[in-house]
Amino acid sequence: MTQPLRVFILAGEPSGDKLGAALMAGLKSLRADVSFEGIGGPMMSAEGLRSLFDMTELSVMGIAEILPKYFHLKRRIAQTADAVIAFQPDVLITIDSPDFSLRVAKIVKERSRIRTVHYVAPTVWAWRPKRAARMARHIDQVLALLPFEPPYMRAHGMRCDFVGHPVVAEPIADKAAVREFRTTHGIGDAPILMVLPGSRRSEVARLGEIFGAAMQEVLARHRDLRIVVPAAAPVADAVHRLTAEWPGRPVVLDPHEADHATGLAVKRAAFAAADFALAASGTVSLELAATDTPMVIAYDMSPISRFLIGRMLLVDTVTLVNLVSDTRTVPECLGKDCTPNNIANAMDAVIADPGTQRAALELTMARLGQGGEPPGLRAARAVIDGLAANQLAGV
Repeated sequence: MTQPLRVFILAGEPSGDKLGAALMAGLKSLRADVSFEGIGGPMMSAEGLRSLFDMTELSVMGIAEILPKYFHLKRRIAQTADAVIAFQPDVLITIDSPDFSLRVAKIVKERSRIRTVHYVAPTVWAWRPKRAARMARHIDQVLALLPFEPPYMRAHGMRCDFVGHPVVAEPIADKAAVREFRTTHGIGDAPILMVLPGSRRSEVARLGEIFGAAMQEVLARHRDLRIVVPAAAPVADAVHRLTAEWPGRPVVLDPHEADHATGLAVKRAAFAAADFALAASGTVSLELAATDTPMVIAYDMSPISRFLIGRMLLVDTVTLVNLVSDTRTVPECLGKDCTPNNIANAMDAVIADPGTQRAALELTMARLGQGGEPPGLRAARAVIDGLAANQLAGV
């Protein structure tokens, strides 16, 4: 008789929570006897996870941003590694958040023979290429979201499976939902500019003022635009404070104001309704590609983080749509160029000619696996297959 499957799974930010929930659902569909422990957010909790502690404690990014929380994160790393060892899972699955999760995997590997899987390949093609070699010391398998990533991981001896990006399997709101969204929020037929200042407090604090000043310029030139700001749960209060000073009566979508399913449906309707978008760099560019929404990407960090990462960057774009489609059609305002005037000018160009991005958006979705098996299920199959191969090899 097959032994029950025990999985310790951890994520440290909203995008990882989404990946983890899809993977958990995939594992449950393949193995009815699976059980979970770990760290996650509301989406993973909905799949049956009771989080060891609040995932939002781990939602930090950038070298300078992490330093003030170093000792607290170090204690959480030790606590999490102890919980993994106590649970004795068949597999430890760490999702993104490498500054936290890979340190947990390192400790676990030093103290046990538990199989380790990391979901989301590190961006070694973009910066810090030596991370793959260091990661291979304590990670057995990598689940990659992007089709060009597996060779970078396999070169260092890790199994790596391209499983696709979950954005290709996400439902898109229909025309009726879009009409209802516009009616509910008094938008009517006005063009919508969606603004997405990030899902981390450090991002919202740094970008909120810049985005707000950019909106002053954009709305002065395009008076009929309406602004919609979907807020991630961990930063909803900060988004409300920042947008209170923005022009144009922005519509803030606060996930705390509805149950999870309703909030998700409203967010999907907003994405489908949006005519243009301004977004912080990250996976949100793929969500916008899925709804065929032309965009401008803007991002900045602290001066220290900007200097250090700028010296290490190996690519000429950080936007995933540009990278996956192998084009440079999505304009970027990054680092010192992340200014209200630059953003407003880039937004003007997109509003004037939104069609220039459409072919790249379509190609991106095709290359990420649109129309195939859901990525969460593909990821689950890869995890189970990796365990089976491990057992056959007697490891």
